[in-house]
Amino acid sequence: MNKNDKKLDQAARAAWMYYVAGQTQHEIAEALGISRQVAQRLVASAIESGLVSVHISHSVGNCMALEARLREAYGLSLCQVVPAQGMSKTGLLHAIAVAGAQVMTQFIRREASTIIGVGSGRTLKAAIDELDDIERPQHSCVSLIGAIAYDGSCTRYDVPLLMAEKTQGRYFILPAPLFADSEQDREGWCHHRIYRTVSEKASQADVTFTGIGTIGPDCPLHLDGFLSLEQVEKLNAVGAVGEMVGHFIGADGQRIDSELNARLTSVSLQPKADKPVIAMAGGAEKHLAMRAALQGGWVSGLVTDELSAIAMLE
Repeated sequence: MNKNDKKLDQAARAAWMYYVAGQTQHEIAEALGISRQVAQRLVASAIESGLVSVHISHSVGNCMALEARLREAYGLSLCQVVPAQGMSKTGLLHAIAVAGAQVMTQFIRREASTIIGVGSGRTLKAAIDELDDIERPQHSCVSLIGAIAYDGSCTRYDVPLLMAEKTQGRYFILPAPLFADSEQDREGWCHHRIYRTVSEKASQADVTFTGIGTIGPDCPLHLDGFLSLEQVEKLNAVGAVGEMVGHFIGADGQRIDSELNARLTSVSLQPKADKPVIAMAGGAEKHLAMRAALQGGWVSGLVTDELSAIAMLE
């Protein structure tokens, strides 16, 4: 590697740390073993050399056009699309999570007391992990979904507590298993005073954040012990392609009639809700479920990736 190539390589590293990782020039200088002034010059050099501006302006321009088309096609009030070309599955999840955290921050920074409804999912958890600590003790984070599996264990993707820790706000857990043992058992859980208190608070949420789940042998609800393989197969047989906090939907966006519905304890979802319901999802395996959620009007906001956005518009 000649001297010029080495300088470009170092400039690219500095630009990545500054624009992607969000590190300060002081942190970049320490990491690369250079002075703060050199770090500043490297970032400026990356821009002048076209390492940053050309790539970002093309990707963001395309993503912004997709955002506008998705808003128009599905009546969304909010849409954010991240670049996806050449990204690994892990990189894609991280990019959506970072964008999702930025969207959540817009609502969390409000000074007025805000009730935040929180669903579940790996992408949602990743987005909350990316949140900065924003002290808002006046806010409340309310779970929309029971997180207890058949064996009594809890999913690692029950995420309202994580958000409450970031905001120092109050946390309200839905005290029930995702699916009760029977319809009568569900009645017992859902008529408990604490359950009724929390579900009523969830129904008053000023904004709701959730994931969009798939239905199949590798879906989280099966892998995490909430659904048996036989139940997954039955759901697929009657046309279920996705779920949101345990509510099953078909390709046309309509609720699926399943015996599990009578045992579900999650807070009820309504299409075309009058408060923002923002979903975070992406990747090819989610396309059927995402399209179903959009077709049914279950979400009013979406954070996703470029290739998923294109698929939603085809």
